[in-house]
Amino acid sequence: MISGLYQGQDGDSRLALRVDVDGARPTGRVSGDLFTVAGATTSYVGSFVVNAPSVRAERIQGRGVFTFDTAVKDVSVTIIDGSGTAAVAGRTYQVAFASPYFRSVLLEQDSVTGTVPFVSYQTGTLPGPSGSPARELSVSAAYAEAGIELTLAQPGVIPVDGSGADLAWDDAELHHAMTQQFSAFGDAPAWRVWLLVASKHVGGYRGIMFDYNDAHQRQGSAVFYDAIKGATPQAQRAQLRTYVHELGHAFNLLHSWQKNLATPPQPLGPDGGFGDLSWMNYVQNYRPNGEPGYWAAFPFEFTDPELVHLRHGFYRDVAMGANAFGIGAAEIAPFEQPVEDRSGLRLELRAKESFELGEPVVVELKLSYAGEPRATHGHLHPDTEFTQVSITQPGGRTVLYRPMMRHCVDTSPEIRLDAGNPAMYRSAYIGHGRDGHYFQQPGEYHVRAQYVAADGSRIVSPACLVRVRFPVTRDDHQVAELMLGEEQGKLFSLLGSDSPALRSGNLALDEVIDRYGDHPLSVYARMVKGLNAEREFKALTAGKRLRVRPPDPKQGIEHLTRVARAASIDNITLNLVMRRLARAEARQGDLGRANAVMDEMVATFESKGVNAVVMGQIRRQAELTKAALSAEA
Repeated sequence: MISGLYQGQDGDSRLALRVDVDGARPTGRVSGDLFTVAGATTSYVGSFVVNAPSVRAERIQGRGVFTFDTAVKDVSVTIIDGSGTAAVAGRTYQVAFASPYFRSVLLEQDSVTGTVPFVSYQTGTLPGPSGSPARELSVSAAYAEAGIELTLAQPGVIPVDGSGADLAWDDAELHHAMTQQFSAFGDAPAWRVWLLVASKHVGGYRGIMFDYNDAHQRQGSAVFYDAIKGATPQAQRAQLRTYVHELGHAFNLLHSWQKNLATPPQPLGPDGGFGDLSWMNYVQNYRPNGEPGYWAAFPFEFTDPELVHLRHGFYRDVAMGANAFGIGAAEIAPFEQPVEDRSGLRLELRAKESFELGEPVVVELKLSYAGEPRATHGHLHPDTEFTQVSITQPGGRTVLYRPMMRHCVDTSPEIRLDAGNPAMYRSAYIGHGRDGHYFQQPGEYHVRAQYVAADGSRIVSPACLVRVRFPVTRDDHQVAELMLGEEQGKLFSLLGSDSPALRSGNLALDEVIDRYGDHPLSVYARMVKGLNAEREFKALTAGKRLRVRPPDPKQGIEHLTRVARAASIDNITLNLVMRRLARAEARQGDLGRANAVMDEMVATFESKGVNAVVMGQIRRQAELTKAALSAEA
């Protein structure tokens, strides 16, 4: 056997060579990364791959695909007894065997006090596919089978400072934890990744790869112990999959049904990707037969195309902190209606008549049934990426909205759409995402959405027109400039944050409130500040201690009261604001006022003429909120 990693140097050029022609699951490829050595520094130059080399005894030859221009594209490798030569891009390297693994990654794993990190699972404990050998699989062992060495650094335990913390993390707290943790790593590509074992997420998720919004993404993931804990074989099996899945995103692997959105686009597997037997699929969405079908057939492996990516993807497409996750803001084709649609589902996008420049662009998504009642999943918000949104800008360029935070949903409760529940609604802020602000200039934008239903159907909405008006007054210009900063966009995505990394954004929103408090857009600055003040905030310090800032209900009430009276906010956001305002009143000790806010919420929506079915849901929500606040008190 000659497969593995080889290293060699020719003058100031260094080669990391991957030979993959025999051994476990060979992909029949040779690939490599080239670096320039200057003094005590090493810089990346480019990568190449030979996808179908000829192999004759110890000699491997083929035409290479390079990330850089070279007149010599033929690659020739000769290996005898662990060493040999490699002719690449006009240079010849003396190479020697370095590792049986194609790539090596350092995993730094920290866990919050009270959580128990996953160790390993014996795959033969529960029934599985015939031909898949029973073995003890840790996270490192699962990646080792894919040819990736995952080395675990000394794990850390994060103590909690403060009492009464619910230890439920939200996206803003995870973003802050990442900025603290990664200050030690620096903004540069590197084969290392951070995994936080936290208690739970406010949305009930099992895991999240949350590092998406800067020049060096894919370095931070989290798993949530309360959602995956357990000592049963089923629980241990699910924990293994969750850990491997989230770290797979750090290697730039997309979900199985999203590979057509990669760069370059990859073909989808069976059933639109839902038929993939992969760590990167969702077990509950596997076709056929959902979760039972998945576990009965899953061999605890990556698919062949995923294996090629992990072993032979170009350096910047795989290394953490290099190329961004999935695709960038490059142009895509707007979503088109399918040529035939028998799904029985209808997707609509709605937006207000027009937006001020700098105003957060929020759209309402509505999924309804047409004809016979239908059952599907309830993941309509684009943050879960079962729904994608395309934005055609005034100049004709179409980009994909990519949320700053995306969530892996390992459960998909069934939603039935019928006469008693004719539609489900979600409100989504799409003004800012992983590529920055999407509505930075006045003009007309055409927004479309695509929803992937439980059966794999892809439901496309008609285009929704979003108008962004030109600023009129000097104050309009000043406020727009203050609202369109990059950090301000992150704060809107996160609904506020205490993170020092977003200090400039918070100062800009403070200026909007202090200097332009009567401007219509100041209500959005107040909303972000009020929602952040009303909640507690967990901060992971550089010394790896977890400190909890208690809620400030007084400040929350001050801001959210002004927001609740504004006419510009959409109904779903107004619903959130009023429920959080009620919680702030209860935390201030005025349960009567909290109940009055809920009564006011019901009356407000009644006066808006909301349809009877939705009105019934709002009344139930108000009563449940009252009961929950009373129990907390």
